[in-house]
Amino acid sequence: MPNTQYTRLDEPLWPLMNKFYRAHQSSMKAVRDAQLWVARRDEIVAALCLRPVAGGHWLTGLFVDPACREQGVAAALITAAVKDVEQPVWLFCHPDLRGFYERRGFSFDPQMPYAMVERLSRYARSKPMIAMGLEPCATVGAGSLANGVAQSI
Repeated sequence: MPNTQYTRLDEPLWPLMNKFYRAHQSSMKAVRDAQLWVARRDEIVAALCLRPVAGGHWLTGLFVDPACREQGVAAALITAAVKDVEQPVWLFCHPDLRGFYERRGFSFDPQMPYAMVERLSRYARSKPMIAMGLEPCATVGAGSLANGVAQSI
């Protein structure tokens, strides 16, 4: 398997993430005020945004190059992105992806701030959408989200 690096993308390189999304005809975009994470082999092969929101973080824009799927790239990228997060992480996804996220420590239908509930309600009007959440483990301390995700991979 090729060597893959999982890193935060520095702000001057953010256009590369949008170029990656466009190259795969994805409507996803890099989000300002977010941590942008990528998986790289010579080029970017996966990306996600981790955006601070009231009470936690919102994981958006997870996309893996179709040629690199089924290789654990998404799971490893999520693990890297949440490694130092000490608040809940929420995401919205198609119901078919529920099992994928549950195997990575996320739970279905988590408690979320009202603004996130409203956002989910708006998105779910036009397509099937569920919420998933990853809670920090209070007994482990800093980095506990990543520990929980890593154990479930």
